[in-house]
Amino acid sequence: MVDIVILCVFGFAAGLIDAAVGGGGLIQIPALFNVLPTAQPAALLGTNKVAAACGTAFAAKSFVRKVVIDWRLVIPAACAAFIMAFFGAATVSFVPQSVVRPTVLVLIVLMAIYTFFKKDFGTLHKPMHVGTKEKVLAIVIGGAIGFYDGLFGPGTGSFLIFLFIRFFAFDFLHASASAKLVNIGTNVAALIFFIPTGNVLYLIAIPMAVFNILGALTGTWLAIHKGVPFVRTLFLILLAILISKLSYDLFIPN
Repeated sequence: MVDIVILCVFGFAAGLIDAAVGGGGLIQIPALFNVLPTAQPAALLGTNKVAAACGTAFAAKSFVRKVVIDWRLVIPAACAAFIMAFFGAATVSFVPQSVVRPTVLVLIVLMAIYTFFKKDFGTLHKPMHVGTKEKVLAIVIGGAIGFYDGLFGPGTGSFLIFLFIRFFAFDFLHASASAKLVNIGTNVAALIFFIPTGNVLYLIAIPMAVFNILGALTGTWLAIHKGVPFVRTLFLILLAILISKLSYDLFIPN
């Protein structure tokens, strides 16, 4: 019972952070592995994904009510993410983590530097005209991030936010809302794998999902009411944490 309470607290925190800027997995996955050290890794990942998917769905619903979504970009990106997440998962055993981790670390460091020094990055929402080129770009972005999510995962939401701002001139709030909707595609792809294979601990997943939803609703409310400066600051903090986590995993031997 104590374990469930602890995991629910972490689930709430993960939902809150993930709703605003992504990165909930950085909180929820380590919590599951530390609190339930004897459980199978696949079962813990499936449990995490059920809770995270529920929070993401509710966050997306809240964003849609308050933020204007450009569905012409989001739908193709989400569909591509859904499809490519399967290919990413299928490629896991063929791509060494020794290659993936340092590459992702370098990309996130560059992303953090760019965001920090470009003060107007993501502060204004000036979406461009959406034509065929932009739709194709949305598919490429969604597909690439979906593949990455299936292959490795950490920072998926943050990458999406950055790319929506960089290539479509969104502000942080609209980019975060769009990222949640694309994340639904990768979450559904993961659940299609985890649920039929029995890799979900439902007695843990269900209460965690409830608290992840509560956290997601809180995070969405904060993002909408505190605005772009709040989300930008939280985004940079999350990138710093992600860089620290990946650096630790890469350079500190187990």
